[in-house]
Amino acid sequence: MTYAIPGSTPDGGGPIGETYGAALVRIGDESLVVDALRGIRFTGWVAPAESGWVVALGDPGDGTVATARSGVLEVGAALAAALHTVVVVARVRLDRQLVLAAFRGTDELGRYSSDPSREPGADDEVLAEPFGVEHAEAFADAVGRADAAEELAEVLGEELDTDSVYESERLARVLGLLGLPRWIVAAGALPRDLPTGPRTRDLVRLGAGATGAKGVVQGRAAAAARRRMPPPPAIADPPRADDLGIDPWLL
Repeated sequence: MTYAIPGSTPDGGGPIGETYGAALVRIGDESLVVDALRGIRFTGWVAPAESGWVVALGDPGDGTVATARSGVLEVGAALAAALHTVVVVARVRLDRQLVLAAFRGTDELGRYSSDPSREPGADDEVLAEPFGVEHAEAFADAVGRADAAEELAEVLGEELDTDSVYESERLARVLGLLGLPRWIVAAGALPRDLPTGPRTRDLVRLGAGATGAKGVVQGRAAAAARRRMPPPPAIADPPRADDLGIDPWLL
């Protein structure tokens, strides 16, 4: 099943889909997550607890959504440390790139990118292949699904045909293997109701850490400033052709 909404890239480079980012917090009380997100002036939505997980969705999914140039990856790390729990982060960009990370308390357990070359600012020598597949076991262990590690590694290591397969499809398989809420792949529908998840009225909407009219005003002001301060790249030191002795002209 394909969840993304197809379109075309500005340069005519084939089909694309949605961009979204989520931090999945292993905790049973969403109010604790909301309180932690207020402290870092988060902009986005928080869903009710579901099967022991609370989902925070960043707005924008791939941009700065909190203080200190924090994207959803940095927000996930902050929540894990503040709440002393496990947090899994998933970010999809234009359905051409999937990034995953997992944190337990103050420890980062691993980080994965399906295609580091699609990160903004990446040069021509960054390799366009899955990076971080070896962290599949750590991801599976973190959520209590150790038996899924081998199959998860196969899913993460697969090189998809981006002209016909969306990264949301890979993410849906990952979420299923890890027992995490699969409706996240429909997050691009926000602020409309999510077709397979909670209704918008059931979500807590934060704008720079505030709710209601104050959140709308603060959120707009913060968004204008944050657009000029993008978050750090998902993979700080991606694999490069020159590291492996590959002629860049062959890429």
